[in-house]
Amino acid sequence: MIWFGVGAAAVFAVAAAAVARLKPAAPTVDRATIWTDTVKRGPMIRQVRASTGSLVPREDSIELIPAQTEATVVRIRVLPGAQVTPQTVLMDLADPQLQQELLSAQLGLKAAEADYKSLQATLESTLMDKKTAAAQVNADFAQDKLQAQTDQALYKLGVISGLAYDKSKSTADQLATQRQLSQEQIAVNQKAIEVQLASSEAKVDQARALLDLYQKQAASLEVHSTISGTLAPLAAPLQVGQHVSVGTSLAEVIQNDKLKAALQIAETQARDIQIGQPASVDTHNGVIPGHVVRIDPAVVNGTRTVDVALDGPLPPGAVPQLSVDGTIDLERMKDVLYVGRPALGNENSTLSLFRVDADGKGAERVSVKVGRASVNDIQVLSGLNEGDTVILSDMSRYDNVDRVRLN
Repeated sequence: MIWFGVGAAAVFAVAAAAVARLKPAAPTVDRATIWTDTVKRGPMIRQVRASTGSLVPREDSIELIPAQTEATVVRIRVLPGAQVTPQTVLMDLADPQLQQELLSAQLGLKAAEADYKSLQATLESTLMDKKTAAAQVNADFAQDKLQAQTDQALYKLGVISGLAYDKSKSTADQLATQRQLSQEQIAVNQKAIEVQLASSEAKVDQARALLDLYQKQAASLEVHSTISGTLAPLAAPLQVGQHVSVGTSLAEVIQNDKLKAALQIAETQARDIQIGQPASVDTHNGVIPGHVVRIDPAVVNGTRTVDVALDGPLPPGAVPQLSVDGTIDLERMKDVLYVGRPALGNENSTLSLFRVDADGKGAERVSVKVGRASVNDIQVLSGLNEGDTVILSDMSRYDNVDRVRLN
């Protein structure tokens, strides 16, 4: 019995030692709770994705309507978000003082026009008198010149004396001088008339310009947009009864067909973005191609704003501030080994992944060195071969094992 007990104890000890040397059984993973991907070789597009963004107006699509005069808001006809055209009245303003100034400008223009016509009539009458006097001098000159020529002929024939000829010649010469002076006087008078009329006409133009200014200001009391688009909210909304000064923003209209996408990209991913890179913007009602036009140098809450110009038409319902998603193509890599991007792991690092067995019943842990990453894919540098299947989902709960079973 003693030997039997000793033998049984020895067998039990050997069995216990053997069991202690056995590795723990591989845990079982439900295949429905994981996702996998197969390693592929070929071209890979590196992309970055913006999960947040919005459509914003381009710099050339905003019309800001300022107040042309001091006035009071008496009626608001259209609220922000409405679609407007140049025929849409946005709001009504009132300015009693402007109405008085407009009436005064109308009367001032009429008075200036009347003064111009009166001066013109007076100057033309004076000029006519001078022309009449000049015509008389011309007539006398022609008659005396003819008389002098006749007396010269008679003097040569000895019919009249030299004294009579000299007298008629002197009279003709004197009238010739008067004729020259009258012509010069008319020319000087005409220039003086032009100067005086120009001065009076300038007063008329000044009065007309003042009237045009007041008429435009009066017309601006009925606020219109000059473009078609969406009425945007103001930073400081106006209220009925509010007094506005000259230059106060009354309304802001944005053209709906001139929008761009402002994408928020993580600072760590924005470093490789360049101007001109192709992009696509998802409005949740269609995807629009585009290209990068601006990268904001400022970092806000760990992100940078990247502006994307839209190269395609906007879908129906696209309005400013519409939430959008976007992706930007950084580069196109040729003939690389790549796989879907794992749930955990960064680019240019070494990852620990589970490679699925050929029979699909289990998976073992392998060390994989990865390179550049995209939104959905990552480059494989070593550790995997084309055709291998790996588990991409979070397997951190199995960090203490090297194998798992799949069912």
